[in-house]
Amino acid sequence: MDMEALRIESTHKTPRVILDPENGIFEFSGRSIPEDSVGFYTPIFDWLDQYAKQPLPMTHVRFDLEYFNTSSSKNILEVLKRLEAIYAAGHEVRVTWYYDEDDEDMEETGQDYQALLNLPIELSVKVQS
Repeated sequence: MDMEALRIESTHKTPRVILDPENGIFEFSGRSIPEDSVGFYTPIFDWLDQYAKQPLPMTHVRFDLEYFNTSSSKNILEVLKRLEAIYAAGHEVRVTWYYDEDDEDMEETGQDYQALLNLPIELSVKVQS
């Protein structure tokens, strides 16, 4: 598959996104409070739809978000639904949801996504450096 990696650098309102089709490593990190959430996430959806046609046998996804707004949470759910479809098609997908030890909201959000989706989502406390 000749897909280009998608890399979006973070800003104070948008997360860093790395979608690497060669290694099957995807990462979302930082804050997600874009003014136009759909506009920000649509290219990611389009990319994932392409990737889903020929995914690697194993895809690792890291969510390391410190904060996101309600519209972003809907779009993150859409990202996870696309990963769930890849998983349902028989490919291995591992999602790790990182949160700070004292961030109950982010932990609960990860648990909500676990409950909503048939997708292995591991909740992991961020190691303080």
